[in-house]
Order: sequence, then structure tokens, then C-alpha cells
Amino acid sequence: MHKLMDLVCEKGLSEGINGLEIIEQNARGQSHERSSLIQKCPYAGLENVLFVQGSGPHVLQYNSQPDQSVKEIVVSRKCAESVLRGAQVYVPGVLACSSHVEKGDKVAVSVAVEQPVKDGGWAVGITRGTVLQGLQADAHYEERKGLYIGQGIAAMSRSGIFRVLHGIAVEMTERVYKLPSFNDVLEGEIFLQNLPSVVAACVLDPQPGERILDMCAAPGGKTTAIAILMRDKGEVVALDRSHNKVMDILKLASEMDLNCIKAYKLDALKSVSKTDEATIVGMADSHCEAIKTLANDSDPCPVTVDGKATNVVEDSSTTTVVQSDKNQESKRYVSKAELRKNLRRMKNGPGRSNYSGGRVEKSKGFLPNSFDRVLLDAPCSALGLRPRLFAGEETLVSLKTHARYQRKMFDQAVKLVRPGGVIVYSTCTINPGENEALVRYALGTYKFLSLASQHPKVGGPGIVGSCELFNKTYTEEWLTEHEAELVQRFDPSSPVDTIGFFIAKFSVGEKED
Repeated sequence: MHKLMDLVCEKGLSEGINGLEIIEQNARGQSHERSSLIQKCPYAGLENVLFVQGSGPHVLQYNSQPDQSVKEIVVSRKCAESVLRGAQVYVPGVLACSSHVEKGDKVAVSVAVEQPVKDGGWAVGITRGTVLQGLQADAHYEERKGLYIGQGIAAMSRSGIFRVLHGIAVEMTERVYKLPSFNDVLEGEIFLQNLPSVVAACVLDPQPGERILDMCAAPGGKTTAIAILMRDKGEVVALDRSHNKVMDILKLASEMDLNCIKAYKLDALKSVSKTDEATIVGMADSHCEAIKTLANDSDPCPVTVDGKATNVVEDSSTTTVVQSDKNQESKRYVSKAELRKNLRRMKNGPGRSNYSGGRVEKSKGFLPNSFDRVLLDAPCSALGLRPRLFAGEETLVSLKTHARYQRKMFDQAVKLVRPGGVIVYSTCTINPGENEALVRYALGTYKFLSLASQHPKVGGPGIVGSCELFNKTYTEEWLTEHEAELVQRFDPSSPVDTIGFFIAKFSVGEKED
């Protein structure tokens, strides 16, 4: 906490937010008269959590030079939502830019929100690279009118923004909502998360030495929180079907210096092994292809080939690899071209995280009853995310589709957890069809499941009753009053100011044969 406060004062992370004193709130949220940027969490069981307080909305003046049109940059909705939470504008999020924007120019930042199109769907309607005129006659003027989220200083020219793939495009100086940016701040010591996400990991209550499964783990915040609660003792298996997201999980685990996390590329719907033996396929084959070389090419290079340490001696034509084994001695020759090819494969490393290579391990699934606890933070409609600038693509039909998908994933979780274990189900949506209705499905389908009390208890109760949908052709069943008290719902009805979220905890009894 003191490290963060020092950085706020030294680097101006507060961006004009007043009241930087360190205070402690009690459980009722009472505090000193002045607000604080950084506060200790007042809830029992969350002693390692700090709150970061923002401010807004603020009124900004964009036309500081009336005789000139405002230079501006239009960003995607997802980029804008991140900016409203304190992030800078990164290159992939830029859709359009005024002509003649140069590095160091002051620019206004607006957001392109999806608009209805002729086929009945939704689209942005702006092609990446579009030149903005800054006039009311501009074809896209009405789309972004009133949707300015702040202004900043261009970190590169217009041509640079649309030429490179990565990097900061605009460093925000004034925001409609002011929050400090924690990019590259205390890496390995802190991780930004929404409060309900932290609560979900704590509710799982992982114990040192246990085997835990995080079924939809990216970006890894809950995974690392679980490993920390276990004191890095035991095994945390993290799954995601995206290669890059698995890489993000591994990178975060390395930055946090957590060794008990194993991340695999696997669709959560295929988590249960179809064979008698669950196998892991590593890196494209069973051998490690990582190759490490010394900076000095003239010296022998230690190399790892087929998982065994070797020495490399280069001459003008080939690289001789001498490989030793306890049972046999053999030699193989590796050309410089092959060596360079293998080096190019190491796209990401080793880097500061010491994770070498751009490949991830794939899994064919896991044996039933092989985990002590399972966390299913299911993909959902995300109607609880804040800020959420657009949600028009969701319909009653699409919401029902989400629910079907989640039930299939929950079926996998039930098979994987052992009798006497625990399942925690969570979503970041306020739709009861994906929350309370899932609980009703679980309790009705699996008689050996029962709702368990939760600690810490921060959110409000669940929704009681039922709802008739699709012209009363379908009834969605929710919870009883007793069941509603055992779950946690975070939404506008909750006294806690967070994103929308839902948490249910199940105890697993003796399974039926």
C-alpha cells in the first residue's frame, strides 16, 4: 500500500485525483471526510485486497482553439471501456484518426459504438485507417457525437499508428472518468481485479496440497489468486482454448513467481478424458525444442536437444551437437539453418518472465473425480461488466444459448470433481437465466450436489421465483428463498459498487454409479 502511494506521489498516477491520504474503512464503509485514492478492503477474509478509488464524470473542453478543427482519434468500444477504467490508448484499438496528426499533438479521443445495419445486425461502420475531417459534415460525425471519453497526447504520428502492430498510440492526460493507470506498476506484486473476482477465488477456499481446476482461466487473475491462497503448494490446473490466452496465464504466473500453476490449451467442453488414461501432449511432440545460446558465438553453446543438455561447437559450415546419455553416447549434427529456425520459434522468450518459447502444452482431458475443487468462471453474456458501452447484440435467444453452453460446461465440472469436493460457479452477468437458472438445473439434475454457505459474503442474495418467456411457452425456474441466501449476486440492487457478478458454491456428496 505504501509502495503504491509513493508511486502515486512520484509519478503522478492520480492524474489530478485529490485526497491521497492513507485511511482504513470499517465494515460499514465509514471513513474520514476526505476520500482516498487507495484504501484497505473493509471485508473480513480479504486482507490482501486494496481498493483504488476513481472520480467522475468530469466535463472536459475539447475546442481550446476555436479557429481550428479538433484533431481526434476514434477508438473501438472495447478500447474505450478500458480507457474509462484507467488504461492508455493502444494501437490495436485505434479505428480512425484526423489527418496530419503528429507525435506530441493534443488529440480528442472518441468511441465508435455499434450501430444497427440493414441486415438486422450491428456494426461499427468505420474502416480502420479512416481519415477524420473534424467537421459536422463528416460522415461519422453523428456516430461519435457526445461519445468523447477524454483527450491526450499522441505518442506517434498517424502513419505510425496504422503501420505498427503494438504500442501506446495516445497517452491520456484528461479523462471523463479519472483512474490511475497501473501499466508496468509493481509487476509481480499486484494484479488488478474486480472485487467479485477476488471473492470467487476466496469462496473456493483452496487448501495447500490440493489439486484445483480452473476451467476457463484466462487472463489468469483467479488462477494466481488460488495459487496464492494455497501458498503455492499443490497443483492448480488452468485451461483455456486460446493459445495466446494460455501464454498470458503462464506469463502472469511467472511474474507472480508461482510454481504450482500448470496451464493447458483445452476447450472446457472437452475437459473429461474420453480414454482410460488422460494424456498430455506437449509442445507438438514429446521432446523439448527450446534452444539456448550464449551471446558470444565463438564460444561453445549449451543446447537442450530432446530434453538433454549438450554442447555446441560451430565451424564455418555446421554445428556439431554432442549429446550425452547415461546409457548411450551419440552424436548428431545440426546445421546453422536449423539452429536459426529453432531460435525463431522462440517468439516470446525468455524475456523478463523467463518463459522460453511460444508454444503451449495441449491436454486431451483429465480423469473423472481427479480434482479436489473446480472453479468454473463460465463464458457468459457479460451484461455485468462496467463500463459497458453497448450490449445490443444480446437477445432472449442468444441469452438462452449462453445458458445451454454453460450447462454443458457445468456437466464437465461435475464429472471432474471428486466426492467430498467443491464446485464454484461464477459469471460476470446479471442475467438470471445464466445464474439462478443454472443453480436450479444443477440441483435438479445432480441430487448429490447441495448449495454451501460462502465466505467472504459480500454480495446480495439471489433472485427468487420464476419467469415465463417466449410467449409463455418456456418457464425459467430460479431459486427458493433459502437457496437465494446461499448465493452471492452483485448487481445494481447490491449495496456494493462493483461490476455485475454471480457466485454459487456447491458441495459434492457421494456420486451415484
